[in-house]
Amino acid sequence: MVSILILATTNKNKVKEFQEMLKDFPIEIRSLADFGPLPEAIEDGETFEENAYKKAIHTARILGFPAIADDSGLVVEALDGAPGVYSARYAGDKATDKENVAKLLQEMKRVDNRKAAFRCVLSIAVPSGPALTYEGSCDGVILEEQRGESGFGYDPVFYFDDLGKTFAECTMEEKNKVSHRGKALAELKAEFPQVLKWLDQRLAEVKPPKPDHSEFEHNDWSK
Repeated sequence: MVSILILATTNKNKVKEFQEMLKDFPIEIRSLADFGPLPEAIEDGETFEENAYKKAIHTARILGFPAIADDSGLVVEALDGAPGVYSARYAGDKATDKENVAKLLQEMKRVDNRKAAFRCVLSIAVPSGPALTYEGSCDGVILEEQRGESGFGYDPVFYFDDLGKTFAECTMEEKNKVSHRGKALAELKAEFPQVLKWLDQRLAEVKPPKPDHSEFEHNDWSK
């Protein structure tokens, strides 16, 4: 029986979200912060799916446990999809959330089309290679100034019309119900009993590691 699932991040906010969503299942969520220094995954994929898988399989193979990773970001229509997969480093490799938001607001000055969407892809991988993927998205608009103190990343400028406020003005419960990560996690949560069985089966198999991107599996539980 699977007992440990590694969350391939050191982001405390993400850890809280995952732990809250999966708290009713017999599994312990750990993060990279629970281990010593580890080599970082190379996130050079062109899509959220590629980068999520790269992080998940990298972590699973290093630590020997199944791992879950997400790659998510902001896609702005007027910026041709930017910042996209570069959302976390939009203003530079070591950029802070404030610096990324500042650059976004600068790029959006005098832009009428403010449509944007948060996208999230979750990848669950086992050390031998196979992975499951889950996706979620949330549409909104980019405000001209920041509002709210909660959340992280671009939350202070992402306005969600149905709630009438930015993600940074939402409680975690409100955000989890409508956010891109919340939707992907809700889909994962709904199928988690099957996911646990899938993980048990894959961990029981003895297979040599396979190259990245060759073992994406569709979430078809009829098999």
